[in-house]
Amino acid sequence: MSTEPPQYPPPPGDDSDPFRKQPPRQPPPGGGSPYDTPPPSGGGSPYDTPPPGGGAPYGGVPPGPGDGGPYGGGPGGYGGQDPLAGMPPLADSGKRVLARIIDMILVGIVVGLLSWAFGTSEYDIDPDEVNSGRSFGQSLLAAVLYIAYDTFMISRTGQTLGKKWLGMRVANLNDGATPSMQTALARAAVLWLPFAFCCACIWTAICGGWSFFDKPYKQGLHDKAAKTVVVST
Repeated sequence: MSTEPPQYPPPPGDDSDPFRKQPPRQPPPGGGSPYDTPPPSGGGSPYDTPPPGGGAPYGGVPPGPGDGGPYGGGPGGYGGQDPLAGMPPLADSGKRVLARIIDMILVGIVVGLLSWAFGTSEYDIDPDEVNSGRSFGQSLLAAVLYIAYDTFMISRTGQTLGKKWLGMRVANLNDGATPSMQTALARAAVLWLPFAFCCACIWTAICGGWSFFDKPYKQGLHDKAAKTVVVST
């Protein structure tokens, strides 16, 4: 009878997302360490004598002021890495605005039809017949539909129809994967919830237009809240 423990299949991971950044490959086993080699004959340490010419003590080119730290990697040094490493380039902010306008038109058509069907339209030919309750009802309906549309589409593929047609998608900043339902909901709520109240258009312009000035990730305020970025496809 074998005394080896039974083998169980590894727990399933979320590797179905083709956009998720993959971890770096591990070195092959048995490779050893570059520091395992014994010092050359003659005694002493190979690091006792500085290399001629004032180069870096371990070979290569000495780090310059813009090399991102003494140990390479990213801006923080000490092995830090840019979150965008291995991801497609960031999407153009102008194209993002155009994609948002397309989405607003598509959802706006549905809002208009439902508002007409349920009698919640805020528009009336007679200004004396304006009903504030109906106005709020249509605004609330618009906010709910915009949030539902954005949440479902982004959590499913990272793309709304506008983004898909213009070649871009939403991705998690930390790993490049498609945002989860919770992340997509938080992102959509920050962007669209003001539609149920006043100044909806102003807030949407500020929230989305923030990407024109944000550095280095071109994030709108809703992206910052959800820790996402918009990249090209």
